[in-house]
Amino acid sequence: MLSATGWGTLAGGAVLTAVGYALGYGEAAALGVTCLLAVAVAVLWALPAPVLGAERRIAPGRVSRGDPAEGVVTLTNTGGRTRRGLRAVERCGELDIPVDVPALRPGAAHELRYALPTARRGRVPVGPLRLERTDPFGLARRMRPYGTSDTLLVRPRICPLPVLPSGQAHHVEGPASDAADDGSLTFHALREYVLGDDLRRVHWRSTARTGTLMVRQMVDVSLPHTTIVLDTRRRAYATEDDFELAVDCAASVAYAAARSHFPVHLAGEAGPLLHTDGSGSDGEALLDALAVVRRSDLTSVAAAFDGLESRRGGGTLVVVTGTGDPRGLGAVGRVRHHFDRVSMLRVGADATGTVTREVAGPGSDVPQTRVMSLEELLAGWRREAVR
Repeated sequence: MLSATGWGTLAGGAVLTAVGYALGYGEAAALGVTCLLAVAVAVLWALPAPVLGAERRIAPGRVSRGDPAEGVVTLTNTGGRTRRGLRAVERCGELDIPVDVPALRPGAAHELRYALPTARRGRVPVGPLRLERTDPFGLARRMRPYGTSDTLLVRPRICPLPVLPSGQAHHVEGPASDAADDGSLTFHALREYVLGDDLRRVHWRSTARTGTLMVRQMVDVSLPHTTIVLDTRRRAYATEDDFELAVDCAASVAYAAARSHFPVHLAGEAGPLLHTDGSGSDGEALLDALAVVRRSDLTSVAAAFDGLESRRGGGTLVVVTGTGDPRGLGAVGRVRHHFDRVSMLRVGADATGTVTREVAGPGSDVPQTRVMSLEELLAGWRREAVR
């Protein structure tokens, strides 16, 4: 198709040709014909489709919000002619990323690298790659898609948090694997001594029998449950950035529990989002689920607490919300007695970063941590952990 310059040249050439012949101005007619011929040559130049192979990879395929990611496309000239005047245009979400392509001789390959946008969470479609062939004067161009589409998953940012201590539900038969955190409650197994181990845990009978210094591995066999209610209502947050920070906070809390192989239940006002049992790569699954959470237009968050009264095991309830409309937060009062510990994170532009005890609803005295950044979350969470 013609570019804006090409359409202008075509229109000017037609007018000059018509006026020159009509009024007898030979120079004007000659200039008009030259313009028309230039457009015709440009179209013929750009018309042949280059025979190329294109392979794309995204490195890495999953990335935290704001972290770098890049697309890598390898173009190979599979035709028999040298290709010049090519430009690659990669579609990434709603953004077009242009990349210049050097001349490609027959059989030659060239690797294109370009940064991908990671400022917002979600699944970002990448591709297909479009190759744009233009004439030397930029009058005409032809675009053709190459290769397939890929997806970049932008996940929430997280910060390392400790797991809040709470009442514990114990396994009768102890832990099922060595993944349990070290503790001092129950004997789990014998293992070889590692520099720094407490010598009071040395098992002398096994040491004498094996000839290797063996120590008792003591573990905390409890699996504290963590329930996270994420308020996704649009009216609960002053800005989009506040909501993104709220998702980051929920992801940090969930990942901390999953990293310790503790069960996590994640819910929103529209219903449950994900439930993990404390095994496998739960942390990655939680981050993937939170990567695609979007703001809702519901008016109340009360529905997020439905069914929490019947949940067993106590544990910790963490409510993540904004500093806007608090409608429905009073429902915390009806479920708080079913948990050993309840905490609320208030995310918003007017946050002070301090931990206070405020009323979140009728009859509920819930500790609240005001957050404006992940750094403030970490500081406030540590204070909450020792409360």
